[in-house]
Amino acid sequence: MADLLGATNPVPGYDSSINNRNIGLSPDSAQNAQIQNVPDPSRVVGPDGRTEQQDSASQGDSGIRYDSNFQTFLQRLKEASGLTEGLSRLFVGREGTVVLSGMNEGIAAELSQALEMLKMDEGELLQFLTGQFKAGTRFDGALFALLRNAYARAASEGVRSDILNFLKSYSDYSSTAHIEGNLLRNMAGMADAMPASWGDKLRDLRALLENGIAAGDRQGNLALLQQRVFPYMSSYVTHTHDLGTARGLLTLLALDVARYENGSLEKLFEAFHQLSGYGTLKNQLGSIDDESLLALLKGSDFDKASPANRFAGHMAEAAARALRGEGSAEVQQIFKQLVAAMLVNESVYMPVNHYIIPMEMDGRMLFSELWVDPDAEEQNGERGGGRRENTMRFLFKMDVQSLGLFDVILTSRGQEVDVRVACPEKAAPFAKQIEQSVSKIIARNGLTPTGVSVRRMERPVSLTEVFPKIFEGKNSVNVKV
Repeated sequence: MADLLGATNPVPGYDSSINNRNIGLSPDSAQNAQIQNVPDPSRVVGPDGRTEQQDSASQGDSGIRYDSNFQTFLQRLKEASGLTEGLSRLFVGREGTVVLSGMNEGIAAELSQALEMLKMDEGELLQFLTGQFKAGTRFDGALFALLRNAYARAASEGVRSDILNFLKSYSDYSSTAHIEGNLLRNMAGMADAMPASWGDKLRDLRALLENGIAAGDRQGNLALLQQRVFPYMSSYVTHTHDLGTARGLLTLLALDVARYENGSLEKLFEAFHQLSGYGTLKNQLGSIDDESLLALLKGSDFDKASPANRFAGHMAEAAARALRGEGSAEVQQIFKQLVAAMLVNESVYMPVNHYIIPMEMDGRMLFSELWVDPDAEEQNGERGGGRRENTMRFLFKMDVQSLGLFDVILTSRGQEVDVRVACPEKAAPFAKQIEQSVSKIIARNGLTPTGVSVRRMERPVSLTEVFPKIFEGKNSVNVKV
């Protein structure tokens, strides 16, 4: 019989009235880390244990971060090995030959030619460094200085947008040789990934493109790519439903074709004439015709230095061969580390300039990296450029054959120079002589040595220790989509 009056003693925890009042979640259930709502951008869900922030301690160094571009950069910076270490493993100076085992003929030939270029005296070293500085600055010269000032003073977004469009067109124009190489490589990769019945026709089209590139027929090449290559590949994907390597390379091909078209002389002149139509720029740019513009661009330091930087060309070709599978696993791993280190140092989050200084002098190989911060922060947080002299900071990492690794930190403020050297154990007994020699070199160049110290290296100094401003990237927009 139902207990309507509640006269009997209820069983604890089974009182229907209490159970009905407690249907909702317990106070602690919303904080339960085991509960994770399904992500739904169209609605707001209740709180749960889901978080998009990765814990680096739990993920470890090998996990790929998806919550932050900047944290990914810091992780890659930590993992990337130094270029000096990789270069010293590639080159071993034994009577001018490359002796690392596992290299095929092509890689060894490229490295042998690069090795011959490393034999230089003081004058050639200065020329080598100057070439790197010039080749590393694409937008240099009077024209780009004018556009830079105009962009800073522009009151209209239209002016800024057109300046950026011209710079993008010039960037694609100056990268023509690289883009054409990408087009040929991607078409060859697509043909290799397709069945022979389809790949042979694509190889014939690639041969036509190669002939057009040799003849300098950009418009004909674009017509070939847009009217024959893309329809042919569309037909291939439609018939075979191949969504693998060939289709992926086709996407890269489309991006390069867009840059190839945007870098034509017609697009370059059109973007420049658009700029000269603005009243604020007409007086400075209106008198520059098409021929004068080409002369300015071809006379820039970047355009002059790029063909002369043959060492980088040989290294790039050797790396390309290795990453395509040529050579032993050891050689491929070294080049992977070199390329990864280069990409990290070219990141948009890297606030300092980076250069490579490999050379052979007096029969001894020396592999160096140089980082330069032309506006270094002081320890008290002040930045140069105010009443105080501007502070520049340099970091040299030198791997000297038969001696070992040197770390040199040089800080310059006006005429005052401070030098700190961490040397390998073999050089430590000569610390006093090195200090005296460095002080004399500084004074001989009209500078004042405020402090010169040489000590035995306990551990290699990290880049973030010398340039703490690298962490300023944390204050910027820091997400991935």
